[in-house]
Amino acid sequence: MEFDKYYSPLAEEALMAKCRRIRHVALDMDGTIYLGSRLFDFTNRFLEDLTEMGICFSFLTNNPTKSVDDYLKKLGGMGIDVTREEMYTSSVAAIDWLREKMPAARRLYVVGTPSMEEEFRNAGYELIEDDPENMPHCLVVAFDTTLTYRKLCHASWLASQGVPFIATNPDRVCPTDRKTVLVDCGSVCKAIEHATGRIPDAVIGKPNPDMLAGIAYRNHLKPEEIAMCGDRIYTDVATARNHGSLGVLVLSGETTLETALSSDPVPELIAENVAVFAELLRRAGE
Repeated sequence: MEFDKYYSPLAEEALMAKCRRIRHVALDMDGTIYLGSRLFDFTNRFLEDLTEMGICFSFLTNNPTKSVDDYLKKLGGMGIDVTREEMYTSSVAAIDWLREKMPAARRLYVVGTPSMEEEFRNAGYELIEDDPENMPHCLVVAFDTTLTYRKLCHASWLASQGVPFIATNPDRVCPTDRKTVLVDCGSVCKAIEHATGRIPDAVIGKPNPDMLAGIAYRNHLKPEEIAMCGDRIYTDVATARNHGSLGVLVLSGETTLETALSSDPVPELIAENVAVFAELLRRAGE
């Protein structure tokens, strides 16, 4: 199959009808609007295009290594002006989950970065050290670039003792423009599972549809009025599918065209990048 900027298994008329309904675009970040520390050349023009078309946007990320404030600083440093209300990270989603599902939980053992730990402390949680005499109410495992063997061993021990266990996101690796593999939360959880036989009781981030349900609630939107753009089928596109929204897979990050076309089901829209999606939204609105 010849790929010319985008592909959809839908008929062109059906694709345009879906694009015509879109009032809000939820954006993955790493691999979608930037890669590592490099902002894509088309990102700012894409955001301007959405604003010109009267389409709102927000940023959803499964990457919990930074707090919301840190993400605001990072995006601001890249020239993107964004408010706290437009940011939703998997660590914020985990805090929301704990408040709803485990309201009595106050003490946590967190496998996460100092920035993520600060997010939890600011939310009122006590983060305990790796002391077997001080048991937490919940074990929270995340993408942790400061992970140590000691942390991993204690988290595994807590899991083996039946402590409630949640993961912030299922990602196996984090996209990067560096010559390395950034081992993400899903792979850390696999290590814990292999050591203990225990899997997380809940995985909070994408593809959990609650990541989009919050956006729909805050903005009074129907699922079909939201498009989720991202570079991963098993998180971004799956989130859209689980929520009944339009899933847009972009090829600027982790997923190749060959992988996308061989997936089951094939994403409703595969685009070279978000700029191509903006072109489709503009054409649908003409």
